Amino acid sequence: MKVLFATSEVAPLVKTGGLGDVSGALPAALRAIGVDVRILVPGYRQVIAQLAQSQVVATFDALPGFPPARLLCGTMAHDVPLLVLDCPVLYDRDGGLYQDAGGRDWADNALRFGLLSRVAAVLGCNESPLAWRPDLVHCNDWQTGLTPAYLHFAQGSAPSILAIHNLLFQGIFPPETVSELHLPPSCFSIDGVEYYGNLSFLKAGLFYADHITTVSPNYAQEIQQEPLGFGMQGLLASRRSKLTGILNGIDIEEWNPATDPHLTKKYSRARMASKAADKEALQSRMGLNLDPGVPLLGVVSRLTHQKGLDLLLEIAPRLTGLPAQLVMLGTGEAQMQAAARDLSRRYPGKIGAHIGFSEDLSHQIEAGADLFVMPSRFEPCGLNQLYSQRYGTPPIVHATGGLADSVVDCTPETLKDGSASGFAFHGMTADNLYAAIQRAIGLYRDRAKWKTLRKNCMSKDFSWQRSAEAYRAVYLKVLARHE
Repeated sequence: MKVLFATSEVAPLVKTGGLGDVSGALPAALRAIGVDVRILVPGYRQVIAQLAQSQVVATFDALPGFPPARLLCGTMAHDVPLLVLDCPVLYDRDGGLYQDAGGRDWADNALRFGLLSRVAAVLGCNESPLAWRPDLVHCNDWQTGLTPAYLHFAQGSAPSILAIHNLLFQGIFPPETVSELHLPPSCFSIDGVEYYGNLSFLKAGLFYADHITTVSPNYAQEIQQEPLGFGMQGLLASRRSKLTGILNGIDIEEWNPATDPHLTKKYSRARMASKAADKEALQSRMGLNLDPGVPLLGVVSRLTHQKGLDLLLEIAPRLTGLPAQLVMLGTGEAQMQAAARDLSRRYPGKIGAHIGFSEDLSHQIEAGADLFVMPSRFEPCGLNQLYSQRYGTPPIVHATGGLADSVVDCTPETLKDGSASGFAFHGMTADNLYAAIQRAIGLYRDRAKWKTLRKNCMSKDFSWQRSAEAYRAVYLKVLARHE
């Protein structure tokens, strides 16, 4: 089976978030189980700079509406072939992938990602200049959302799937963009790419793709209704028979407490005692009292409303009286950053905050904390709750999206049957979050049950192989329908 994986970012070459992580890991996991995957990504300055021993395999000088471009071929880690769309006028620039240095969307984003979508479609149909032809085109988020539309109107097209990583971002542009990108006028209707009088790249993909996936089963249900459908809920509900949620995996080599170079002491499920040394090291680094008996809550997150950190900041003073300690790592909204800093000043020895990003500290928090707090209002998948379980640090989560799919609430029944892996609360209120933390700390004080819960967490399989097998099953289903 041959699959073209079209994406706007891929780790470790270039990424802004979860899409980049998935694009770096999933193709490698698919190749490991026998799927011939090749990644298509824009030739941003960062990508070209890291592309060694590449060769030109195709040129695109006559795609209507688009500047000339070349296709370069290189190799990613794990021997995943990489196809880089080289078009300096669109991709070789300072600033971010989607925005300039001032945080404004690039004015030509429609053209930039229209070209990416168009080339992905060319490679998946009779127009392809390559000898290698995909059986299926796997598109990701709005930036490749036009690919299924282009394929729909092309000859000899491979089927397509569109993976939704975050429905909030929809790629909306003025109606004249339809003709500028040389889409047929007939597609600009409610049964097509039109969305409230504009063109939506995402809606194009949702309407024309042969199948739709999301990054967790629960999120697949949530986006079929308000509020998390963000205006697309009707279309998604109408396509529910061709919508599948697959939970993301994690890199179990990078996130492994038995080999993690960022930790003071390494540990495993069979040898948990060394985790106490990582707690002490974290307390010391964050200026907290060196008290092994006080539960330590950890946070690694963007400090934003979506992540629910406003609720945690609100109850933080109450947590110190339980007693409990709190460490926070992240950046985000200025008001929340200021509140986190203020709390660390007002409660020295009990609350510590690091505003910024630190790879080593993020690993140290996962290992050194007793509990990990992740109260997101919505979360398509989430990764930190997976890291936490891998590190024997039970997460406390709002029961939404991938958090609900990956964290089994600790009850007497789930603890007994071995499925419990954290604490979940329903209803986004500060009191509900506080009650979940109280419940978690209550179990923390029962050392036998706490030991059982931590071992449950570390028994979970969140490897990419599990996810890759689920994607392969979707591919086979789509190909069977397409025959």
